[in-house]
Amino acid sequence: MKRTVPACFKRSLKLMGNNFELTVLADNEEWAMERIEEGVQEIRRIERLLTTFNEESETNKINAHAGLHPVPVSQEIYQLIERSMRLSDITQGAFDITYGSIDKRLWNFDASMKTLPDKKTAKRMVRLINYRNIILDKEAGTVFLKEKGMRIGFGGIGKGYAADMAKKIMQQKAVTSGVVNASGDLAAWGYQPDGSPWTVGLANPNMPHQVCSYMAVTDMAVATSGNYEKFVWIDGKKYSHTIDPHTGLPVSGIKSVTILAPYAELADALATPVMVMGISAGLTLINQLHHIEAVIIDDNDKVYLSRNIHLNQ
Repeated sequence: MKRTVPACFKRSLKLMGNNFELTVLADNEEWAMERIEEGVQEIRRIERLLTTFNEESETNKINAHAGLHPVPVSQEIYQLIERSMRLSDITQGAFDITYGSIDKRLWNFDASMKTLPDKKTAKRMVRLINYRNIILDKEAGTVFLKEKGMRIGFGGIGKGYAADMAKKIMQQKAVTSGVVNASGDLAAWGYQPDGSPWTVGLANPNMPHQVCSYMAVTDMAVATSGNYEKFVWIDGKKYSHTIDPHTGLPVSGIKSVTILAPYAELADALATPVMVMGISAGLTLINQLHHIEAVIIDDNDKVYLSRNIHLNQ
């Protein structure tokens, strides 16, 4: 009897405001597309949970009652906020879900932006960004933002969390190999049809559609944060759309940070804060964390690697 060789079946679509691609290795296309659809539905469920574009979402209810009273939330949101606050602790506030409090009038990162705001104005604009003012009550299952005007948002962790949850759903339905790619933040498990690990390309920050090196991964997640995604040139210097929550000013010096971690949520949440922390502090942090690695490319195209990482050119 002839054995069917497994093949990769894919579907690409826009979810959570990003391009997602879900890949499943299977020997039956219909079965594979059903599993992918279940992954897609899980991402849509998380989108409804985390969105700030729907007044009925738990995120918006928390924000609407900032400075007024605690809001009862689902265990899922409670635990995601709890994990986010732990990440804020280990990154010394470089990761902070209360970044939603920043005044959007300060930053637009388009052609009209010719100057940086002065340091005092920037500092004033970020005064509400402080994860320590999120009050969690485990027994009551509530979240309270202490200051009026405070806002949380899951832009720095939500894509990765959704990728992990879609992977989990598909694994529960017997998918042994696959990839969930959320605009470059991806979770991969199992192996390709030829038995080799999945290959992840690192974007060249000078030409983002080109790859500068490769990594072989399985049962790992990868996320990249880069200054090529959105930026402005002011007085001959490039400023990323990544804002340092301590100063309110955009970061500079690093072109891209790629994080490898066991979970996409973790990879997603660490990529931006390492950009904020800078090369030395960022690598020191990553080298202290188990099973997490980093690739940093600075403004002069110099590549810095954490302790245990190997790249294929």
